[in-house]
Amino acid sequence: MSEITITIDGRACKSPAGRTIFEVARTNGVYIPTLCNYKDLRPVGSCRVCTVRVAGRYMAACTQVAIDGMAVENTAPDLEDMRRSILEMLFVEGNHLCPSCEKSGNCELQALAYRYQIMVPRFPFQFPVRRVEAVAPKLLLEHNRCIQCLRCVRSIQTEDGRRIFVPQNRSRWRKIGVDPRLAAELTDEMALKAMEVCPVGSILRKGVGFAVPIGRRKFDKTPIGTDVAEGLPR
Repeated sequence: MSEITITIDGRACKSPAGRTIFEVARTNGVYIPTLCNYKDLRPVGSCRVCTVRVAGRYMAACTQVAIDGMAVENTAPDLEDMRRSILEMLFVEGNHLCPSCEKSGNCELQALAYRYQIMVPRFPFQFPVRRVEAVAPKLLLEHNRCIQCLRCVRSIQTEDGRRIFVPQNRSRWRKIGVDPRLAAELTDEMALKAMEVCPVGSILRKGVGFAVPIGRRKFDKTPIGTDVAEGLPR
């Protein structure tokens, strides 16, 4: 396989051809934030937190294939502010009460908010009224925290390829639903995987929300972005 070289903020990064900008960056120790991307899943570019600029054009680093000689801007002030505004919108569009959330310390949205030093969002809080669903025998769906990344939809499937989580409705009423019949057949391992795949605290395994004490969780002592040389996140 041929090798290509691109630059990210002036730094030369080598990689086999055919990889995305995000993959090239990760394997060269360059951090590009993301919320919808996940290892072994086809990237969809739904969160846009990984937006970079190439030749004056904005593009999602997780879906854009790197081309030899490409010059990528990743940490320009306007790009970082764009990412910060996306994170702020995610916070105001939901009801994120981090101190009482079961996933505090393991939440990627929370970790990125710390990284970008978000204190007070520039947008007004919407305080939507959303239900907590407990229809699945082993799972809770906390819609107040969902950021529509679609990780669960893409990764949690039955052996014959049927999706257990599905998007429902449109626009501001869109939510991630669950097929109750298929959810009833979830194994303990698949239920825990669904909770792990979710970057926030929207999918919770019943009875194990606080299995790891606060203070010992993934981002409690190690900020997000310090594992860039280890491949795709989690």
